[in-house]
Amino acid sequence: MPAPLFSVTTPSFRSGSWLKLCIESVADQEGAAFEHIVQDAGSDDGTLDWLPQDGRVRSFVERDSGMYDAISRGWRRSSGEILSYLNCDEQYLPGALSSVRAFFERRPDVDLLFGDVVVVGPDGSYRFHRKMIAPHLHHTQVCHLSALTCAMFVRRSAIEKHDLYFDPKLRIGGDGEWVARALAAGLRCAVLPRFLSAFTDTGANMMASPNATRERLDLVGRAPGWVRALRPWWIVSHRLRKLVHGVYRQEPFGYDIHTQGCERRVHFDVRKPTFRWRLQPEAAS
Repeated sequence: MPAPLFSVTTPSFRSGSWLKLCIESVADQEGAAFEHIVQDAGSDDGTLDWLPQDGRVRSFVERDSGMYDAISRGWRRSSGEILSYLNCDEQYLPGALSSVRAFFERRPDVDLLFGDVVVVGPDGSYRFHRKMIAPHLHHTQVCHLSALTCAMFVRRSAIEKHDLYFDPKLRIGGDGEWVARALAAGLRCAVLPRFLSAFTDTGANMMASPNATRERLDLVGRAPGWVRALRPWWIVSHRLRKLVHGVYRQEPFGYDIHTQGCERRVHFDVRKPTFRWRLQPEAAS
């Protein structure tokens, strides 16, 4: 049996209801061969009553050091040429993998690809969207990661060449730290201007936690002094890049995702798109 083109890894722990939707969104992808690996840390919420029997995924149940350790474990077990990961509350939109496949075929020079993301509420309804520009090393080091990793894809060859696995000691900010290392290693980045994924704002705002702040400050501290001193410039230049690349403009559009209690994807029309980050009330409090 030939190796799949894509290997998608999902770290899982006590998120069974969201995990089912995530698996559905990968399983109904067409036009690209893939495998879906679920790394579960030993859920006790009923997930393990059905996950090992789900033939659409390769599931592994073992204790880990957190989500980033789980992702690295899945990547090491995988066999695809293009690697990605989805958290349990994230989904691929229809045609995502086939679009990414076509892009990588056209652009063999690209190692790391980012796509646009729709942020939805727990019922699947639109909240806002994020259109991407390629992350810049210094902005990522001293400001924030400007991309959402649910629409991030990387070639296995780049991972293996630079040993680019996640830092298992990190709990929340590992994606930003990973992208900074990838950029420093010279990975060539690009953006596919299409909505590829949906991220569910469930109300939990881990980025406001003390752990997130500590990990963020640690990454900033690793940057050279001159990079830290120029932080205002990185912010301004980042916003100018977004303006030039049309990130602040979006015509009305629609998307189809899996929702709780529905057997098929549900369609949502977006008549008034907005790029402004709007948290759930419980997350903003």
